[in-house]
Amino acid sequence: MLQKILPFLTWLPLAKKHWKDDLIAGITGTIIVIPQAVAFAMIAGMPPIYGFYTAMLTPIIAAIFGSSYHLVSGPTTTSSIVLYAIISKFVTPSSDIEAFVSLAILLSFMAGVVKLLMGIVKMGKLVNFVSNSVVIGFSAGAGVLIAFKQLKHIFGIKVPQGSSFYKIISYIVAHIEETNWYAFAVATITLAIALTIRKIKKISKLYMLFAMITGSFLAIWFGGATNGIETVGKIPSNLPPFRMPDFNFQNIKMLFSGAFILAILGLVEAVAISRSIAMHTHQKLNANQEFISQGISNVVSSFFSCYTSSASFTRSSINYQAGAKTPMSAVISAVGLMLVVLLFAEYASFLPKPAMGGIILLVGYNLIDFKHIKLIFKSSNREIIVFGVTFLGTLFLELEEALILGILMALLFYLERTSKPHIAELGLSTDSKFVNIIRNKDTKSCSQLKVIRIDGSLYFGAIETVSDYFIQLYETEDVKHILLIADGINFIDLAGAEWLTNEVLKWRERGGGIYFTGMKIVSQDVLKKGNFIQQIGYENFFKDKRTAITDIHKKFKTPCKTKVFKECEIAL
Repeated sequence: MLQKILPFLTWLPLAKKHWKDDLIAGITGTIIVIPQAVAFAMIAGMPPIYGFYTAMLTPIIAAIFGSSYHLVSGPTTTSSIVLYAIISKFVTPSSDIEAFVSLAILLSFMAGVVKLLMGIVKMGKLVNFVSNSVVIGFSAGAGVLIAFKQLKHIFGIKVPQGSSFYKIISYIVAHIEETNWYAFAVATITLAIALTIRKIKKISKLYMLFAMITGSFLAIWFGGATNGIETVGKIPSNLPPFRMPDFNFQNIKMLFSGAFILAILGLVEAVAISRSIAMHTHQKLNANQEFISQGISNVVSSFFSCYTSSASFTRSSINYQAGAKTPMSAVISAVGLMLVVLLFAEYASFLPKPAMGGIILLVGYNLIDFKHIKLIFKSSNREIIVFGVTFLGTLFLELEEALILGILMALLFYLERTSKPHIAELGLSTDSKFVNIIRNKDTKSCSQLKVIRIDGSLYFGAIETVSDYFIQLYETEDVKHILLIADGINFIDLAGAEWLTNEVLKWRERGGGIYFTGMKIVSQDVLKKGNFIQQIGYENFFKDKRTAITDIHKKFKTPCKTKVFKECEIAL
């Protein structure tokens, strides 16, 4: 029980064993997060220092309470954009920066409460509706997006802030003559070094770290800022101060709907990222625990001047690819950032963005799971569409819109498949087994009894298909009795129970009936609670086929035309 409440008690022993791997991944994460913290804070309309605050505290809290071993939380593009969109309706950074920051911290607290409550009431099951094709498409799209967003640093071209995927491409193509070849050289050489080191087994886990250090020295050798090689710039040197959110009732009411939007999108993003990495690590995740960890990290960090956070695709991917084994790497990364800010802020300011761009370009490529994408294209046209919609949506829409679109498309196909359950007419084979008469022409069917098997659930979406089959059977066949093999029916909802009851009564009026065998207890739940089973009649439910056939034959008013079952009485 204690391990469920405090998941770090589970992975802490592993962290002692793999401390070297986590240390390398953590240091790499520290280097990568520095420019991101500045950039994401600016996207959110916040002063850069708040990006550092968020990157220092939230990864530690999320690591302690989370279930994923590789997920790294902190400021993200999505959370920053959404936060700005929500608050800028009421106040803008240019008009009143203090009011904007105050609302941002309050919104973060509120979003955290929503996430925490959703985890406590175990709404993590909602993520089961996110199919693997959606996750793979989202990962691939995010990989391409992450890579292309680094092109401005790689080419040294000042692409307008917040440009979309296609605008980045068109702008760079239109301004290719403005390429800074010094920056381009730093980026490409850093990338080449990373690829080379990754192939050397003994030091392969250090490829990002070595490449970043080499790239930094290379930038200095090329003249640094003198030749237009952009660096991280000045970094403030103080830790997150304690600050109570402004719990103003009017502001809470004003931000209420925005908090729900921010929370839900953050949770979907966090779970999608953790699942995409878990597909490679085969780690069993606890979605409810991820909800709780994201909620606690947002709530607690809001008391220390942090704005809303979520899982970072870039940093989580780098963390995994750098060889992290436990969440301790995220803790080390956050502590490392604190030390950098306190002790080495002056030196960290010289980290070149082109070198980071080269590394992140490789990270983006590694997010594209070519093996599973190939499998999708081989297996199913529906899965191809789900993958394609999610992938293209990630490139051309907002990340949350792409995820929602992919999930809806997957659910649409699921409903389309389950709305057409397989219905088979069974006959008795020469070896006295029930088989589909379409598959075996030698089967015999009783002239007065149809044996039907339904493979699928009887719910509102499937009623039309099943009803059409029974209408055709009623109008074209002379039989009056139907034995329904129900072991393939997983569940029956209210609409299914009402239809089934009416159908039984209709066939009873004809002088026959519908009988059931092998129906699962879970399938009888609504039938029992809604008293439908009383209208159908308990006597019409049988445990096995043989007992059912023996009892049904007693109800025949005329002899059978052919002898199929031993109970059949043949007319002379």
